[in-house]
Amino acid sequence: MANINRVILVGNLTRDPELRHTPSGTSVCKLRLAVNSRQKDAATGEWGEKPNYFDVTVWGNQGENCAKFLSKGRPVGVDGRLDWREWEAKDGTKRQAVEVIADTVQFLGSREGGATGGGDGERQFVPAGATKDDFAPTGTDDDIPF
Repeated sequence: MANINRVILVGNLTRDPELRHTPSGTSVCKLRLAVNSRQKDAATGEWGEKPNYFDVTVWGNQGENCAKFLSKGRPVGVDGRLDWREWEAKDGTKRQAVEVIADTVQFLGSREGGATGGGDGERQFVPAGATKDDFAPTGTDDDIPF
C-alpha cells in the first residue's frame, strides 16, 4: 500500500513572514497559519469557530516571495506535507514539533486589506499538480435530465 503525506490548508497568517537563509544561501521562510473550524460549544450549545494554528516552512524563491508580498492577516492557501522534528533544548529536555513543508503557497485576497475580496476567479486556491481547468464546470444546462 502506498503512503500519502499531503496537507491542504486555507487560512490567515497570524504574523508577518520570517525570512532567513541557510549557510549555503538557500532562502527559508517561516509562516504561522490560523485555520478556523466550526465547533459546537458544550456549555451554550451554540456553534462557534475554533482556530487551529500551523507552522509552515517555505523554501527557495517561493519563500522569498512570501516574505516580500505577504503580511499578518493575509489569506493564503498552502499545499504541502507534514514533517515531524525532534531535538534537545538548551535545558536538556526533548522537544517535538510537527510542521507543514509547503510545496506551493497561493496568495489569496487583496494586498491592501487581507480580505478575500474580488470574485474574478483568479484568487481561487489550486493544489499543486492541478490546474484551474480541473475544477471548471463541464457541460451545459442541457445536460441536466430535468
